[in-house]
Amino acid sequence: MKAGLGSVPCLLPYTAHRSGDKSREQLQQLILDTLDTHSTLPDTRALKIPGQSSPASSHDAQITILGALNSLLSREMITYETHEVSSHVLTPEGVQIVREGSHEARVWAALPERGGAPLGAQDLKRAVGDEAAKVGQGRAFKSGWIAKEGNGFVKAVSNITDTTQTELREVEGQWFTVHKGINFSTSIAKPETDLTVDMLTSGSWKKSTFKKYNFDADGIPTAGGALHPILKVREEIRSIFLEMGFEEMPTGTFVESGFWCFDALFVPQLHPARELQDTFYLSDPSTSLPPPSDYYERVARVHEHGGYGSIGYRTPWSHEESHKLLLRTHTTASSAAMLYKLAAKSANLSDDGFRPAKLFSIDRVFRNETMDATHLAEFHQVEGVVADRNLTLADLIGFMRTFFRKMGMKNLRFKPAYNPYTEPSLEIFAWHPLLEKWVEIGNSGMFRPEMLAPMGFPPDVRVHGWGIGLERPTMIRYGVNNIRTLVGHKTSIENVENSPAVMF
Repeated sequence: MKAGLGSVPCLLPYTAHRSGDKSREQLQQLILDTLDTHSTLPDTRALKIPGQSSPASSHDAQITILGALNSLLSREMITYETHEVSSHVLTPEGVQIVREGSHEARVWAALPERGGAPLGAQDLKRAVGDEAAKVGQGRAFKSGWIAKEGNGFVKAVSNITDTTQTELREVEGQWFTVHKGINFSTSIAKPETDLTVDMLTSGSWKKSTFKKYNFDADGIPTAGGALHPILKVREEIRSIFLEMGFEEMPTGTFVESGFWCFDALFVPQLHPARELQDTFYLSDPSTSLPPPSDYYERVARVHEHGGYGSIGYRTPWSHEESHKLLLRTHTTASSAAMLYKLAAKSANLSDDGFRPAKLFSIDRVFRNETMDATHLAEFHQVEGVVADRNLTLADLIGFMRTFFRKMGMKNLRFKPAYNPYTEPSLEIFAWHPLLEKWVEIGNSGMFRPEMLAPMGFPPDVRVHGWGIGLERPTMIRYGVNNIRTLVGHKTSIENVENSPAVMF
């Protein structure tokens, strides 16, 4: 029994498909036979579709005939001309008007003749419905069809002409005039679409009719991958850095120690950013391998006792805090490691050893944030550093203007700010023409001597540093107002595939 029941849904669609094919072939054959007898089919509304008793005068019937005509046209067996006339598609209200009359006509029909008992407003609503009573009453008064008598209404005329109903009933559609084509035949055998090995072997291809290639037809869309909008913006920013002569830093270490993420940057060990509510700490393993011992001692000393013109933080140094493993909260941890290597490499050269450098990175960082429309626990940071002798704050501002101008942001403002590892520090704002307000786009500053001197840089070397988020420019560029629709399970794959290339 189960097998029999399971087979029914499979057979029905196949049977319906075969029936549909047979009906289409019969209709095509009818059109060809009519042309063979009369040479021209002047009006397809005169045809009787096989299986129907009345002529094909309805809109749906002409759509069916159009499908048959296009099939024959593709084989150049016929040509046809289209005759367009006004066509209306009725709403449910329109269907009701055609069937029962307009609102005002129904109001008129529900009322008694003059001399009869007037029909009150509530009784009228019950008779024709609230909508018809509301709309039809005013129109019937305006047309002079009804009159008020006492507390009710009566007919003012004995007969009316409901033009609204009549006009809606006059629904017409398209129809066609059909002529013989250059390949006219009364046979509807379909032309071959492929040249097969069997046809070549038997020689049947010589007598076969082949369907012509349509070189104007659109090809099947290529099923390929698509870059996410964030990756498009990332590549554009990366191109700007490379164009300006920067070298990309390796940033594959998502897990860092407290030393490289905070201590090497002269962030105090009691800073709020190092607390559990802001940083993700690892539980297994929980501690890192020790950094270079001499450098570690210099960093610990400047934190606890000061040096290089600084009094330090004057707080006890915690080796446990420094060796904790965590998910990096900024890519500046990678920048600190690269600057340390740059200083160490310079110390081995014949002169004082320093060589200018321009470095950048674009990678993911992690913070224990409360997620909302503009914040995630994981996001991307764009960071750049420039190391050279005798750099000034004016150099930093000038570079920022050049960099952001290449991103299409020409109207900038800089506001003094505080960062533990840069002094002076600046917040960067850009004018957003769509929002019509100033929007913070990044942070910047000059790395402190307490950070650079323990690394081994000469005293006259200065380092510019700045960072921006990657998600915010992407949201602005693509008009996204909720970051959770840009990344994560709510991301639209269709939007990713159709998003345009980014151009700053």
